[in-house]
Amino acid sequence: MTREFEDAASAICACCGARCCREARPPLSPRRIALLLEKGVSPGDIEYAGYYRIRAREDGLCAMCSGGRCRIHGYKPETCRAGPFTFDVEGGTVRVYLKHDSLCSLVPALKADPERYGEQFRAAVGNILALARSLPPDELAVISAIPEPDCDLVAEIPLDPGRHGGP
Repeated sequence: MTREFEDAASAICACCGARCCREARPPLSPRRIALLLEKGVSPGDIEYAGYYRIRAREDGLCAMCSGGRCRIHGYKPETCRAGPFTFDVEGGTVRVYLKHDSLCSLVPALKADPERYGEQFRAAVGNILALARSLPPDELAVISAIPEPDCDLVAEIPLDPGRHGGP
């Protein structure tokens, strides 16, 4: 993305009140866990509940959210990097969804700029596929069972032509 759009996106995200960070509990790939620990994230901020994830504080916000901003922005989890796109896996197919405007203030800006939408979509798919391919089928099943209301299906992509053991 251009620096101009990144700045605009950062400003939009800074004003939303961290809606995407509330009750998020983003899944973590083994590689992301290692990176987070290497960067100084406390092991206590990572939990296992059917899949490895960043824990939420008592107020429901992601433990990495501080003052409405992500304190690990430069190396945040794959699903956070994919936002405002999200996913589930069914029968070896990754289903990619776009959150509604009501959930993410960045969506209208992306929809208004097809080039930026395409860039973010491609980046999101890359992050989502990397995450999904790194997790065992039982963890993907737990993640995929989490309801994602107010989203529209925008793509279906084979998880891996050689891997059909997904949920």
